[in-house]
Amino acid sequence: MFVRKIGIDLGTANTIVFVPGKGFIVNEPTIVALGQPNNEVIAVGREAKNMIGRTPYDIVAYKPLKDGVIADYYITKAMLKYYITKAIGGWNVIKPDVVISAPAGITANERRAVVNAAKEAGAKQTYIVKEPILAALGAGIPINSHSGNMIINIGGGTAEVAVVSLGSIVSWSSLRVAGNKFDAAIMNYVKKKFDVYIGEQTAEQVKIEVGSALPMKDKLSFKVRGRDVASGLPKDINVNSNEIAEALNPLLLDIAASVQTVFNETPPELVADIMEKGIIISGGGANLRNVDEFFKRMTGVECYTAEEALFCVAKGSGLILDHLDVYKRTLLNKR
Repeated sequence: MFVRKIGIDLGTANTIVFVPGKGFIVNEPTIVALGQPNNEVIAVGREAKNMIGRTPYDIVAYKPLKDGVIADYYITKAMLKYYITKAIGGWNVIKPDVVISAPAGITANERRAVVNAAKEAGAKQTYIVKEPILAALGAGIPINSHSGNMIINIGGGTAEVAVVSLGSIVSWSSLRVAGNKFDAAIMNYVKKKFDVYIGEQTAEQVKIEVGSALPMKDKLSFKVRGRDVASGLPKDINVNSNEIAEALNPLLLDIAASVQTVFNETPPELVADIMEKGIIISGGGANLRNVDEFFKRMTGVECYTAEEALFCVAKGSGLILDHLDVYKRTLLNKR
């Protein structure tokens, strides 16, 4: 059966590809490994990520997106071609229509870059939809309803807070505070407290294993191997969930401040709706332990983690593709 529609959550940290009727086809890091000096694509996704810090000098691992938008056009195009080909099974007589996510604050030039890259990568028509819309839709929020709904989408490169009503974003705020900054904060915390260097992948593993938005009564512990700052030799340390909560607290407070800003810019009637229904948290950052309780304490509003939070944007893209007429107001463009 030919694949005619593909939804792509083009994230700074991970790219997730959804095909209606098949489900999630791809969930891999947004990384491409290139061979020098000709920029030949050596590996994409998980294989490329495993090369970080381990590659010879003639192979370089790139992250082609920064803060949710294209930082390197050529590499992004190559990556999209790889994932589109993977989704359609390598051979497809019909070029697929594609929905691609974009940050709420994407500019016209940034939007054109995504559309052109997708077209050159093999898409027939490309629809760009803002991430908060897709996240809300994928989380089960009735976005075409006249009532107000708030979503906090914490991705790999940006955290976006938005109020959605009647298929549009009423008010929003975007921060360059998300999963990659969480990892950097953990790296800095470990260096400062333990005099040990750890890499990005180790910091991410720490976040997954013991990360928490709040101190825990029964704290979790995780053994980490890094490099001693003074001696340069390998060193093992134990980090716990309360230490990680301390490391991440300033970043989470920044996101909470954005939530308050969005509330201040939202009509009172919609604020009342949100107070009644609560706030939905999506994206990879929603998997951080106790993140819903953290934002509840900060806002005084009930907060809920979306089911399959990491996949909400990709799931929303699939729903858009299946019901383009219903959700046509959400489309930023059509080519």
